[in-house]
Amino acid sequence: MYLSKEVKADIFKKHGEVETNTGSAEGQVALFTYRIAHLTEHLKKNRKDFSTQLSLQKLVGKRRGILAYLYKKDINRYRAIIKALGLRDIIKPLGSRDSK
Repeated sequence: MYLSKEVKADIFKKHGEVETNTGSAEGQVALFTYRIAHLTEHLKKNRKDFSTQLSLQKLVGKRRGILAYLYKKDINRYRAIIKALGLRDIIKPLGSRDSK
């Protein structure tokens, strides 16, 4: 099994301060990132696995939603987690959208 209890506890200890704090936004983003990396590797080998592809897209959307929440609530926590996980800054400020 790719995601054992020990791996989960390690992820939450590293990013959620305590391994029992599974509801923290940072911990969930870290867990989603780990799962996204695993599914991406699976899809590189199994290109026609469309159910996994759909699951991956939903997981990326969930992670984006949590990151958007962190961006609105506490920009410093948002910046810290994207730096720690090596993610791109995908959230754009509301004033920078192009309106046509």
